[in-house]
Amino acid sequence: MLYLDHAATTATHPEVIKEMLPFFQDVYSNPSGSYEFAADSRLMLERARKVIADSIHAKPEEIFFTGSGTEADNWALVGMARLKKEQGKHIITSTIEHHAILRTCQYLEKKGYEITYLPVDHDGCVSVEDVERNIRPDTILISIMYANNEIGTLQPVERIGEFARKKHIVFHTDAVQAYLHEPIDVVKQSIDLLSVSAHKFQGPKGTGFLYVRENIALPSLLHGGNQERKRRAGTENVAGIVGMAKAVSIGMHNLSENHEKLLSLRNYLIDRILKEIPDVVLNGSLENRLDANVSFGFRGIESQSLILFLDMEGICVSGGSACTSSEKSISHVLQAIGLPEEYARGTIRISLGVENTLEEMTYFVETLKELVAQLREFS
Repeated sequence: MLYLDHAATTATHPEVIKEMLPFFQDVYSNPSGSYEFAADSRLMLERARKVIADSIHAKPEEIFFTGSGTEADNWALVGMARLKKEQGKHIITSTIEHHAILRTCQYLEKKGYEITYLPVDHDGCVSVEDVERNIRPDTILISIMYANNEIGTLQPVERIGEFARKKHIVFHTDAVQAYLHEPIDVVKQSIDLLSVSAHKFQGPKGTGFLYVRENIALPSLLHGGNQERKRRAGTENVAGIVGMAKAVSIGMHNLSENHEKLLSLRNYLIDRILKEIPDVVLNGSLENRLDANVSFGFRGIESQSLILFLDMEGICVSGGSACTSSEKSISHVLQAIGLPEEYARGTIRISLGVENTLEEMTYFVETLKELVAQLREFS
């Protein structure tokens, strides 16, 4: 099998699994316990928190563990809406956000909040000037993703963060796709809230974190016990958190090397596919994109047919976001960048992992060329 859908999920790293195993049978104590046995779990939680905080230049007390990136996104938006409701009810986001953001915004609209959905250009990039123009006296939050999960475009996060800080508006970024692909410094980039999910970087599923700048008293999304300094109720997933921290350590240690390898494979695909397959477009920016993401629109074919034929050849790709892969309508991201329907309906996303090789890319391109030609003949 040739797996090229790492933006959907990744295989858990063997060292991560090894690190987690003791916490299922040996060190299985509830970290909230008052006895010595529980202290081992508590200690490992705090060690994990420090590893993660260091990776984004944050303080350990600014890291809160969650069950997913989706939970982190929901907490950031709903929490800020509750915290700032007396100050205002206006939130700025973009039209190409992940559904964890867009559907949370729709929920808040039903609660009386006003949402401005900023357009993007042909490459899928938000204009900082658009952010500035849409600021109102009652604006309480700006939420712009770090990198798009479908087309890989990187957003001007630092410039938006600087502007938001000057205006005393909280800035949140969904960094689920960008974390451990791009160097992140929450201080330098003026980021107030940041969401991450472990299974995107060879960590376990069901684990993530939310960075919350220390002077933001974000209210709880979940109510119950006093876990996570009374901010996130529920017994912590110690095994998952330990595994996530191990994945972070591995990813940070190999960040530069992995980036160069993925960039080389990505550029190889872009170069060959654009040159050797007719009637194809690259979705998103050619330069300003994630190292592991490639999105192509093929004219005259249906993406689901191409995905099926590739699957029959043992190749796994997606049509866009894995969270909406069963939907047959054109992606909201492709609509937002103005991609013509004849290309949008034939769009696939290839997302690379560090285990992929140049030989695999060669096999993929040759197979893709044959299948695209066959499907166009059928149509």
